Amino acid sequence: MLSKNQIKLINSLKIKKFRDQHNLFIAEGTKIVPELMTSAIKVKNIFATKMFLDKTVIPKHIAVSEINANELSKISSLTTPNQVLAICEIPSYNINSLELNAKLTLALDNIKDPGNLGTIIRIADWFGIEAIICSNETTDAYNPKVIQSTMGSISRVNVLYTDLSNFIKLERNKKNNIYAAVLDGKNIYEQHKSNGIIVIGNESVGISQDVLANITHKIRIPSFSHLKQFSGEADSLNAAIATAIICSEFRR
Repeated sequence: MLSKNQIKLINSLKIKKFRDQHNLFIAEGTKIVPELMTSAIKVKNIFATKMFLDKTVIPKHIAVSEINANELSKISSLTTPNQVLAICEIPSYNINSLELNAKLTLALDNIKDPGNLGTIIRIADWFGIEAIICSNETTDAYNPKVIQSTMGSISRVNVLYTDLSNFIKLERNKKNNIYAAVLDGKNIYEQHKSNGIIVIGNESVGISQDVLANITHKIRIPSFSHLKQFSGEADSLNAAIATAIICSEFRR
């Protein structure tokens, strides 16, 4: 049975201020929670229905509370609660310990939409990218909507926050390739590409000037709107879709 204090704590973790204060986040669902339990992320508490607990082996170090569907609805951030909610520790990653040479890495500049960020984390996981470096203005990776969108990939991709312009400058000084997806870039299908850092910007305002100042390669995904029967051209691509296309081309 849920106590009032447990309900208060769990619901507070839907707000970044309290996630930062407690260094905790919540994850939900019969796919995501089992993946987190077998990952390096520390799961502290499980609140689950009997249906979930009867078919799932929970590691002994995790505190487990059996709750009913009505109780789950009081703490869930989902429209339709899904059997289980977990409280997890936010992992701590040291940006100075990253070895990015000869690796493909994503850098996100001011990505605001939680669904986009979650999908980009999922894309990074699919394409074997270990780390995503986010500007401090990028939405919080431990927002429940982001966690849900990652479909468990948050357990396999390191997401770090930093002053992105300074980070990109330092990486350029290390002679790493810095690619930026911009409208005036060179056709990605016609360029030689090697591992490095791929910068993806905000859909509305693009990549900040401070970051662009240290880019070594500008790339773009060409539009083929002119080939269709009707006049007019698509304005832009969704940030997550653009990330998927670019990562696919780099891995090809």
